[in-house]
Amino acid sequence: MTTRSTELLRVVHHRPGVTRADAARLLGVGTGAATELVTKLSRAALLVQAPAAPSGSRGRPTTVLLPHPEGPVVLAVAITHEAWRIDVVELGGATAATRSGRHAAAGWDEVRAAVTAAIAELFSRYGDRPRAVGVSVPGTVSRALRLDASTAGWHDVDLTALWPDAGVFVAGNDATLAATAESRRGAAAGASVAVHLRIEGGLGGAVVEDGRPVIGARGAAGEFGHMPFGDPAIRCPCGAPGCWGTAVDGTALARFLGEPPPRDPVTYARRVIATAAASPGSAEAAAVTSVAAALGRGIAGLVNGLDADLVTLGGLGVDLLAAAPEAIHAAYLDGLMLIHRDAPPPVLPTALGDDEGPIAGAAEEAWAALLPRLT
Repeated sequence: MTTRSTELLRVVHHRPGVTRADAARLLGVGTGAATELVTKLSRAALLVQAPAAPSGSRGRPTTVLLPHPEGPVVLAVAITHEAWRIDVVELGGATAATRSGRHAAAGWDEVRAAVTAAIAELFSRYGDRPRAVGVSVPGTVSRALRLDASTAGWHDVDLTALWPDAGVFVAGNDATLAATAESRRGAAAGASVAVHLRIEGGLGGAVVEDGRPVIGARGAAGEFGHMPFGDPAIRCPCGAPGCWGTAVDGTALARFLGEPPPRDPVTYARRVIATAAASPGSAEAAAVTSVAAALGRGIAGLVNGLDADLVTLGGLGVDLLAAAPEAIHAAYLDGLMLIHRDAPPPVLPTALGDDEGPIAGAAEEAWAALLPRLT
C-alpha cells in the first residue's frame, strides 16, 4: 500500500465521517488523486463511500468515507483486577461487538482461558476480519510483551498467549493506554504535557507529551503508584515500603476503617465512597477524606516535577474527585510550588469514562500498528 493510502486511512480513522473533499484537503491532493485513492481502497475492501448530509451550500455534492462493512477490525482487550472485556473495533473507532466477564481476582490461567475462549468465539463470527489486537492490563508490560502485575499476583505472564497467531499484537499498562486515548480523543486533547492517573487495584499513570506517552527504557514509565508518597510503614506488594498506591486505593480505605484487605478493592472502595456520601459524619467519610488528601498531595508532587499543564483522573480517581473535591484540591494547592499557584494546572475527570479509556487506548494502538501493514 502506498504512503498516501495509509495517510488517507489515518484521516478516516481519526475523523470519523470525514467527507472525501475534506480528506483531499487534509492530504494536500487534488480531486482526481483523492478519487483514485478512494477507488483503490474500496476495491481492497477497506473503505466505502456514502452520500454526505446536505450542507445547504452550492456546488457538487460530496461523499463521506466510511469503513468497509467487510473490512478489517481490531480486537481491543481490557483486563482489570476484577473483570475482562473485548471490543471489536472498526476503522474510525466504532465498536461493532463486545464480550465481557468477571474473574474476581482469579489466577492468570483462569483469566487467560476466559479471554482466549471469547476471542475464539469472535473469530467464529468475524472470520478473518480481526487483524490485530491491543491489550490493556493493570501492570508493567515489557518490550517482550510480558506482564508483571504485583497487585494482582500475576508475574512474568506471556500476554501473546491470548492470541498466539496474531499478526499485530500490542499491549500496555491500562493507565498508559487510557492516557493515550484521553490525549487523542478526550479531556487532554491539545495539551502539550498531560499527566493521567488511574486508580484501580493500585495507582498507575502516564505522562503524555504532544500526544505520545512516555514509555520508558523498560516499558515501566508511569508507575507513579510506586513513588514514595505513602506511609513508609506500609509495604507494597511490589516489595517497596511507602508506595503512593497503598495510600489511595481500596486497601487504604480498608486499613483506615480497621478492616482486612478487600478481595475486590475497586468494588469495596466504591461501596465505602457511596456510604461516605450518604453519611458525611461517618468513619467512611473520614476515610475518604484522608485518601483524597493523599491523592491531592501526590498530584502536587507530579505537577511540580513534570511541569504538566493538565492532570486527568480515571478509575477510582473520578469517584474520589466527585466525593471529596475540597480535600483533593486543598492538599493539591498546598503542595504546589509558588510558580504554579497563580494558575494551577486543572485536575479533571476523564472525559472518556471510567471503563472506556484503557480499552479505547488499546484499540488506538492496535490500529496505529495495523494501518501501515494493510494491503
